[in-house]
Amino acid sequence: MNDQPRRRPAKPHRRPKKDPVRFLAFEALRAVDERDAYANLVLPPLLKKARAKGDFDGRDAALATELVYGTLRRQGTYDAIVAACIDRPLREVDPPVLDVLNMGVHQLLGTRIPTHAAVSASVELARVVLGEGRAKFVNAVLRKVTAHDLDGWVEKVAPSYDQDAEDHLAVVHSHPRWIVSALWDALGGGRAGIEDLLEADNERPEVTLVARPGRSTTEELVKALGEDSSLPGRWSPYAVRMAEGGEPGALEAVRESRAGVQDEGSQLVAAALAAAPVEGRDTRWLDGCAGPGGKAALLAALAAERGATLLAAEKQPHRARLVERALAGNPGPYQVITADGTRPPWLPGTFDRILMDVPCSGLGALRRRPESRWRRRAEDLEAFAPLQRGLLREALKAVRVGGVVGYATCSPHLAETRVVVEDVLKGRGGEPVEAEWIDARPLMPGVPALGEGPDVQLWPHLHGTDAMYLALLRRTG
Repeated sequence: MNDQPRRRPAKPHRRPKKDPVRFLAFEALRAVDERDAYANLVLPPLLKKARAKGDFDGRDAALATELVYGTLRRQGTYDAIVAACIDRPLREVDPPVLDVLNMGVHQLLGTRIPTHAAVSASVELARVVLGEGRAKFVNAVLRKVTAHDLDGWVEKVAPSYDQDAEDHLAVVHSHPRWIVSALWDALGGGRAGIEDLLEADNERPEVTLVARPGRSTTEELVKALGEDSSLPGRWSPYAVRMAEGGEPGALEAVRESRAGVQDEGSQLVAAALAAAPVEGRDTRWLDGCAGPGGKAALLAALAAERGATLLAAEKQPHRARLVERALAGNPGPYQVITADGTRPPWLPGTFDRILMDVPCSGLGALRRRPESRWRRRAEDLEAFAPLQRGLLREALKAVRVGGVVGYATCSPHLAETRVVVEDVLKGRGGEPVEAEWIDARPLMPGVPALGEGPDVQLWPHLHGTDAMYLALLRRTG
C-alpha cells in the first residue's frame, strides 16, 4: 500500500492573452524610450494599422491614446510612487518593466478603470511582454499601489511645499525640478500661477484648425465638422477648435492644404507679424525657419492677399519637404528653399517682413510632447543659445531699414526669449544692430494678460495656447 501523499494534478499551462489596446500602448512607450521618438508621431501609424486589421474601434483608440499620454505626462509622479513600493533603487528596474508598471499605475490612479481590471490587465500584459517572473513582480507592486488614491500617494511621496517648494511642485505636477524653476522664473508671481501652469501642461490640448485666408474659411470648417463638433477659436480669427475625438485628416480642406492643424498661439504669432506696420514697400516676406510649415502656410496666404511673395527657408531637407506640402496650392507666389538662416543665400536688406521662429527647448509645448520634459536638460539651452542669437542677428541684417522682424520661440524660458533679443540688440557676442522694439500687444487684439510688453508671452493656463513668445523689431539703420 502506497502511503505517499497524492500530488495534485498540475494546472494546465495557460498562454497569456494579448490585449491589443494595452499592447499597442506599450509598443508606443517603448518607441518613445528606445528611439527617442515622439508619441504624437509614433502613435497615429500604430492606431491606423490596428484599425486596418480590425482590432480597434474608436473607444479602443481613445483608451490607447489616454494610456500613452497619461503615462508620459505623469511619469515623474508615478516613478516616485513605484519607488516607494519597491525595495531597490528605481534605476535598477528595467525600462520595459517600468513602462508596464507606470501604465498600470496610471490606470489605477489616473483613470476610472476598476482596480481589479487595472491590475489584472497590467499583469496579463506583463506576462505577454516580460514573462511570468516579471509579471509576478508587477502584480506585487501594483497591489501595493492600490493602498492609496493619487492624493494619498502624493501626500506620502512629495516633500511639503514649505520644506521644498520646487521639489514639491515637481513631484505633484510631474515636471523635472529644473523646469519648474525655469517656468516659475519666467512666469513670476506666487504659488497659484505656477500650479495653474503646471496643471495646464498635464491637460490634453485641444485640436485646433486654421482656415488659411483666401483658401478656406472658419464657416467652411464648422460646416464640415458640424456645429456640435466644433467651437470657434478663442483669439485667432482663423481658428476652429475640434471636439474631442475628431479626425482632422477626414476634412477635405485639410487634405487639400487649404486648412491645417495649428495651435492658436502659432496663428497669433504669424498674424501679429503680418499686421505689424512697416514703412514703405511690403512685397517680400521671409520665413527663415519654416519647418514644418504651419506658420509659413498662414503667412503665404496672408501675403497672397496683399500681392506679396513669401520665401520659406528651412535648413533640414526633410522639413523643407513638409513646408512644400503645407504650401501646396497656395494661390500667391511663394518659394521653398533649403537654406541655413545663419549662413543665408540672400543679400542684406532684401525683405520687408521676416519671421524667425527659432529652434528651442520646446518647453512651451509640453502639453503636446510630454516626453520632452524628461529628455531635456538645463544644459541643452547652452547649445541653443548661439544658434538663436545667430538667426536673429542675420534676420535683422536681411530685413531692410523700416522693415520688421518677428523673433519667436515655443519656449517661455527667459534664456531663449527676452535675453536673446536684448543680447543681440546690445551687440553681445557680435556687432550691435540698429533696431527698435515694436509693441506686439495691440497686434493680438482681444487677447488678455499679455504682460507689460513690448514683447508677448502666451501661456497654456491663461490663453489655452502653447507658451509661444514673440518679439517684434523694426530695423532703424
